[in-house]
Amino acid sequence: MDSADTTRGISNGEDTRSPFPEIIELNVGGQVYVTRHTTLIAVPDSLLWNMFSQKTPQELARDSKGRYFLDRDGFLFRYILDYLRDLNLVLPDYFPEKSRLQREAEFFQLHDLSKRLSPKVSKEDSICEDISQSDPEEAAILSGRGGSSSETSHLVPSVSSTNTRSPSLESRKSGYITIGYRGSYTIGRDIQTDAKFRRVARITVCGKTSLAKEVFGDTLNESRDPDRPPERYTSRYYLKYNFLEQAFDKLTEVGFHMVACSSTGTCAYASNDPNEDKIWTSYTEYVFCRE
Repeated sequence: MDSADTTRGISNGEDTRSPFPEIIELNVGGQVYVTRHTTLIAVPDSLLWNMFSQKTPQELARDSKGRYFLDRDGFLFRYILDYLRDLNLVLPDYFPEKSRLQREAEFFQLHDLSKRLSPKVSKEDSICEDISQSDPEEAAILSGRGGSSSETSHLVPSVSSTNTRSPSLESRKSGYITIGYRGSYTIGRDIQTDAKFRRVARITVCGKTSLAKEVFGDTLNESRDPDRPPERYTSRYYLKYNFLEQAFDKLTEVGFHMVACSSTGTCAYASNDPNEDKIWTSYTEYVFCRE
Protein backbone atom coordinates (compact mmCIF):
# COMPACT_ATOMS: atom_id res chain seq x y z
CA MET A 1 0.00 0.00 0.00
CA ASP A 2 1.07 3.56 -0.59
CA SER A 3 2.17 5.43 2.48
CA ALA A 4 0.45 8.65 3.55
CA ASP A 5 1.24 11.41 1.09
CA THR A 6 2.86 14.59 2.38
CA THR A 7 1.64 16.79 -0.47
CA ARG A 8 -1.82 17.45 1.01
CA GLY A 9 -3.45 15.13 -1.50
CA ILE A 10 -5.01 11.71 -1.87
CA SER A 11 -3.89 9.17 -4.45
CA ASN A 12 -6.96 7.54 -6.04
CA GLY A 13 -5.65 5.56 -8.94
CA GLU A 14 -3.81 8.29 -10.82
CA ASP A 15 -0.91 7.31 -13.04
CA THR A 16 1.76 6.01 -10.69
CA ARG A 17 4.45 7.64 -12.81
CA SER A 18 3.39 11.03 -11.46
CA PRO A 19 4.79 12.01 -8.07
CA PHE A 20 1.64 14.06 -7.39
CA PRO A 21 -1.61 12.70 -5.94
CA GLU A 22 -4.91 12.90 -7.76
CA ILE A 23 -6.41 15.45 -5.35
CA ILE A 24 -4.29 18.51 -4.59
CA GLU A 25 -4.73 21.32 -2.08
CA LEU A 26 -3.58 24.83 -3.00
CA ASN A 27 -3.13 27.98 -0.96
CA VAL A 28 -3.46 30.92 -3.33
CA GLY A 29 -2.94 34.23 -1.56
CA GLY A 30 -4.56 32.84 1.60
CA GLN A 31 -7.51 31.21 -0.21
CA VAL A 32 -7.62 27.41 -0.09
CA TYR A 33 -8.59 25.44 -3.20
CA VAL A 34 -8.97 21.69 -3.68
CA THR A 35 -8.79 20.34 -7.23
CA ARG A 36 -7.61 17.43 -9.34
CA HIS A 37 -4.09 17.08 -10.61
CA THR A 38 -5.44 16.62 -14.15
CA THR A 39 -7.17 20.01 -13.91
CA LEU A 40 -3.94 21.81 -13.05
CA ILE A 41 -2.12 20.33 -16.07
CA ALA A 42 -5.02 20.77 -18.52
CA VAL A 43 -3.20 23.43 -20.56
CA PRO A 44 0.23 22.31 -21.82
CA ASP A 45 3.14 24.75 -21.36
CA SER A 46 1.19 26.82 -18.84
CA LEU A 47 2.75 27.75 -15.50
CA LEU A 48 0.65 25.23 -13.55
CA TRP A 49 1.37 22.53 -16.12
CA ASN A 50 5.07 23.17 -15.70
CA MET A 51 4.80 23.14 -11.89
CA PHE A 52 2.77 19.96 -11.58
CA SER A 53 4.15 17.90 -14.45
CA GLN A 54 7.75 19.01 -14.93
CA LYS A 55 8.74 19.46 -11.28
CA THR A 56 8.65 17.29 -8.19
CA PRO A 57 6.66 18.04 -5.02
CA GLN A 58 9.87 18.85 -3.18
CA GLU A 59 10.65 21.70 -5.58
CA LEU A 60 7.38 23.58 -4.95
CA ALA A 61 6.68 26.09 -2.17
CA ARG A 62 4.40 24.98 0.68
CA ASP A 63 2.54 26.74 3.47
CA SER A 64 2.69 25.70 7.12
CA LYS A 65 0.06 22.99 6.53
CA GLY A 66 1.79 21.44 3.54
CA ARG A 67 -0.46 22.95 0.87
CA TYR A 68 1.18 24.17 -2.34
CA PHE A 69 1.49 27.93 -2.10
CA LEU A 70 1.03 30.54 -4.84
CA ASP A 71 1.48 34.20 -4.00
CA ARG A 72 -1.27 35.45 -6.31
CA ASP A 73 -4.78 36.93 -6.05
CA GLY A 74 -6.80 34.26 -4.26
CA PHE A 75 -10.14 35.81 -5.25
CA LEU A 76 -9.41 35.76 -8.98
CA PHE A 77 -7.86 32.29 -8.97
CA ARG A 78 -11.36 30.77 -8.86
CA TYR A 79 -11.85 31.93 -12.46
CA ILE A 80 -8.46 30.55 -13.48
CA LEU A 81 -9.46 27.19 -12.01
CA ASP A 82 -12.89 27.29 -13.67
CA TYR A 83 -11.23 27.89 -17.02
CA LEU A 84 -8.85 24.95 -16.54
CA ARG A 85 -11.76 22.59 -15.82
CA ASP A 86 -13.37 22.86 -19.27
CA LEU A 87 -11.39 25.56 -21.08
CA ASN A 88 -14.44 27.80 -21.03
CA LEU A 89 -14.76 31.21 -19.36
CA VAL A 90 -18.00 32.33 -17.71
CA LEU A 91 -17.89 35.60 -15.77
CA PRO A 92 -20.66 37.19 -13.69
CA ASP A 93 -22.54 40.19 -15.05
CA TYR A 94 -20.82 43.55 -14.55
CA PHE A 95 -17.54 41.84 -13.63
CA PRO A 96 -15.22 44.68 -12.51
CA GLU A 97 -11.93 42.75 -12.37
CA LYS A 98 -11.49 41.91 -16.05
CA SER A 99 -8.16 43.68 -16.53
CA ARG A 100 -6.78 42.15 -13.36
CA LEU A 101 -7.97 38.71 -14.38
CA GLN A 102 -6.17 39.17 -17.68
CA ARG A 103 -3.00 39.95 -15.73
CA GLU A 104 -3.47 36.72 -13.77
CA ALA A 105 -4.00 34.78 -17.02
CA GLU A 106 -0.74 36.18 -18.36
CA PHE A 107 1.08 35.21 -15.18
CA PHE A 108 -0.21 31.63 -15.39
CA GLN A 109 0.75 31.60 -19.10
CA LEU A 110 -2.80 30.89 -20.25
CA HIS A 111 -2.46 32.69 -23.55
CA ASP A 112 -5.87 31.78 -24.99
CA LEU A 113 -7.61 33.02 -21.83
CA SER A 114 -5.58 36.24 -21.91
CA LYS A 115 -6.69 36.88 -25.50
CA ARG A 116 -10.34 36.40 -24.56
CA LEU A 117 -9.97 38.95 -21.79
CA SER A 118 -8.08 41.55 -23.83
CA PRO A 119 -10.08 44.74 -24.53
CA LYS A 120 -11.49 45.10 -28.02
CA VAL A 121 -11.15 48.53 -29.62
CA SER A 122 -13.74 49.92 -32.02
CA LYS A 123 -12.71 51.87 -35.10
CA GLU A 124 -14.91 54.88 -34.37
CA ASP A 125 -13.71 56.24 -31.06
CA SER A 126 -11.51 53.55 -29.50
CA ILE A 127 -14.00 52.54 -26.82
CA CYS A 128 -12.51 49.52 -25.12
CA GLU A 129 -14.58 46.57 -24.02
CA ASP A 130 -13.79 47.26 -20.36
CA ILE A 131 -15.73 50.54 -20.50
CA SER A 132 -18.73 48.85 -22.10
CA GLN A 133 -18.66 46.03 -19.57
CA SER A 134 -18.21 48.20 -16.50
CA ASP A 135 -20.45 51.12 -17.37
CA PRO A 136 -23.08 50.53 -20.09
CA GLU A 137 -24.55 53.99 -19.55
CA GLU A 138 -21.23 55.70 -20.26
CA ALA A 139 -20.52 53.41 -23.20
CA ALA A 140 -23.88 54.30 -24.75
CA ILE A 141 -23.06 58.01 -24.49
CA LEU A 142 -19.64 57.55 -26.04
CA SER A 143 -20.70 55.21 -28.84
CA GLY A 144 -23.65 57.43 -29.79
CA ARG A 145 -21.50 60.52 -30.25
CA GLY A 146 -20.85 61.42 -33.86
CA GLY A 147 -23.66 59.53 -35.65
CA SER A 148 -22.77 57.10 -38.46
CA SER A 149 -19.30 55.78 -39.13
CA SER A 150 -18.99 57.86 -42.30
CA GLU A 151 -19.64 61.04 -40.36
CA THR A 152 -17.37 60.05 -37.50
CA SER A 153 -14.24 60.18 -39.63
CA HIS A 154 -14.88 63.90 -40.17
CA LEU A 155 -16.12 64.79 -36.71
CA VAL A 156 -13.65 63.05 -34.41
CA PRO A 157 -10.65 65.35 -33.81
CA SER A 158 -7.13 64.09 -34.27
CA VAL A 159 -4.64 63.83 -31.41
CA SER A 160 -3.03 67.10 -32.45
CA SER A 161 -6.36 68.96 -32.37
CA THR A 162 -6.77 71.82 -29.92
CA ASN A 163 -9.71 69.99 -28.34
CA THR A 164 -7.86 67.30 -26.38
CA ARG A 165 -10.56 66.53 -23.80
CA SER A 166 -10.85 62.80 -23.25
CA PRO A 167 -14.22 61.04 -23.72
CA SER A 168 -14.31 60.23 -20.00
CA LEU A 169 -14.20 63.93 -19.12
CA GLU A 170 -16.81 64.86 -21.69
CA SER A 171 -19.29 62.25 -20.51
CA ARG A 172 -18.67 62.26 -16.78
CA LYS A 173 -21.90 62.11 -14.82
CA SER A 174 -23.13 64.15 -11.91
CA GLY A 175 -23.81 62.56 -8.56
CA TYR A 176 -22.90 62.23 -4.91
CA ILE A 177 -20.20 60.26 -3.08
CA THR A 178 -20.13 59.91 0.70
CA ILE A 179 -16.84 59.29 2.49
CA GLY A 180 -17.08 57.86 6.00
CA TYR A 181 -14.65 56.72 8.68
CA ARG A 182 -14.64 55.57 12.28
CA GLY A 183 -12.05 56.71 14.77
CA SER A 184 -11.39 56.93 18.48
CA TYR A 185 -9.78 59.44 20.76
CA THR A 186 -9.15 60.06 24.44
CA ILE A 187 -9.67 63.23 26.43
CA GLY A 188 -7.82 63.73 29.69
CA ARG A 189 -9.30 64.88 32.97
CA ASP A 190 -8.09 68.36 32.23
CA ILE A 191 -10.42 69.49 29.46
CA GLN A 192 -7.62 71.59 27.99
CA THR A 193 -5.36 68.58 27.58
CA ASP A 194 -4.77 67.69 23.94
CA ALA A 195 -6.90 64.81 22.73
CA LYS A 196 -5.09 61.67 21.63
CA PHE A 197 -6.41 60.39 18.32
CA ARG A 198 -6.03 56.88 17.06
CA ARG A 199 -5.30 56.00 13.47
CA VAL A 200 -8.27 55.85 11.09
CA ALA A 201 -9.03 52.16 10.62
CA ARG A 202 -10.88 52.27 7.31
CA ILE A 203 -12.34 54.82 4.91
CA THR A 204 -15.66 53.70 3.43
CA VAL A 205 -17.14 54.83 0.12
CA CYS A 206 -20.90 55.09 -0.49
CA GLY A 207 -22.52 56.07 -3.78
CA LYS A 208 -23.06 54.92 -7.35
CA THR A 209 -20.63 52.17 -8.31
CA SER A 210 -19.58 53.77 -11.61
CA LEU A 211 -18.73 57.05 -9.88
CA ALA A 212 -16.74 55.32 -7.13
CA LYS A 213 -14.67 53.41 -9.71
CA GLU A 214 -14.08 56.54 -11.78
CA VAL A 215 -12.76 58.51 -8.83
CA PHE A 216 -10.74 55.94 -6.90
CA GLY A 217 -9.76 53.38 -9.53
CA ASP A 218 -7.30 50.76 -8.26
CA THR A 219 -7.30 52.27 -4.76
CA LEU A 220 -10.91 51.09 -4.32
CA ASN A 221 -11.28 47.68 -2.70
CA GLU A 222 -13.99 45.96 -4.78
CA SER A 223 -13.78 42.47 -3.29
CA ARG A 224 -16.62 43.20 -0.84
CA ASP A 225 -19.10 44.00 -3.62
CA PRO A 226 -17.67 42.50 -6.84
CA ASP A 227 -20.85 42.02 -8.92
CA ARG A 228 -22.60 45.33 -8.27
CA PRO A 229 -23.86 46.85 -11.56
CA PRO A 230 -22.43 50.31 -12.32
CA GLU A 231 -25.80 52.06 -12.13
CA ARG A 232 -26.52 50.65 -8.67
CA TYR A 233 -25.54 52.14 -5.32
CA THR A 234 -23.19 50.54 -2.84
CA SER A 235 -22.03 51.15 0.71
CA ARG A 236 -19.62 48.22 0.87
CA TYR A 237 -16.54 49.70 -0.81
CA TYR A 238 -13.57 50.97 1.13
CA LEU A 239 -10.20 52.47 0.24
CA LYS A 240 -6.84 50.72 0.39
CA TYR A 241 -5.27 53.64 2.27
CA ASN A 242 -6.10 55.48 5.49
CA PHE A 243 -5.46 59.13 4.58
CA LEU A 244 -8.57 61.29 4.30
CA GLU A 245 -6.66 64.03 2.51
CA GLN A 246 -5.71 61.59 -0.25
CA ALA A 247 -9.37 60.71 -0.77
CA PHE A 248 -10.31 64.40 -0.82
CA ASP A 249 -7.62 65.11 -3.42
CA LYS A 250 -8.93 62.32 -5.65
CA LEU A 251 -12.45 63.74 -5.49
CA THR A 252 -11.29 67.29 -6.17
CA GLU A 253 -9.26 66.23 -9.21
CA VAL A 254 -12.38 64.94 -10.97
CA GLY A 255 -14.64 67.87 -10.14
CA PHE A 256 -16.31 66.96 -6.84
CA HIS A 257 -16.70 69.45 -3.99
CA MET A 258 -17.83 68.96 -0.40
CA VAL A 259 -21.42 69.97 0.32
CA ALA A 260 -22.03 68.56 3.81
CA CYS A 261 -20.41 66.74 6.71
CA SER A 262 -21.51 65.29 10.03
CA SER A 263 -19.90 63.59 12.99
CA THR A 264 -20.98 61.81 16.15
CA GLY A 265 -19.03 60.90 19.26
CA THR A 266 -19.86 58.31 21.91
CA CYS A 267 -18.08 57.54 25.13
CA ALA A 268 -17.07 53.91 24.74
CA TYR A 269 -15.38 53.49 28.12
CA ALA A 270 -15.64 55.37 31.39
CA SER A 271 -13.59 53.98 34.23
CA ASN A 272 -14.45 54.58 37.88
CA ASP A 273 -10.83 55.52 38.36
CA PRO A 274 -10.68 59.33 38.18
CA ASN A 275 -7.13 59.10 36.87
CA GLU A 276 -8.23 57.18 33.77
CA ASP A 277 -8.86 59.02 30.52
CA LYS A 278 -12.19 58.51 28.79
CA ILE A 279 -12.12 56.81 25.40
CA TRP A 280 -14.53 58.11 22.77
CA THR A 281 -15.48 56.59 19.43
CA SER A 282 -16.58 58.74 16.53
CA TYR A 283 -18.15 58.29 13.12
CA THR A 284 -17.76 61.03 10.50
CA GLU A 285 -19.22 61.39 7.01
CA TYR A 286 -18.32 63.86 4.25
CA VAL A 287 -20.71 64.30 1.33
CA PHE A 288 -19.23 65.33 -2.04
CA CYS A 289 -21.15 66.41 -5.12
CA ARG A 290 -20.39 66.88 -8.80
CA GLU A 291 -22.97 68.77 -10.83
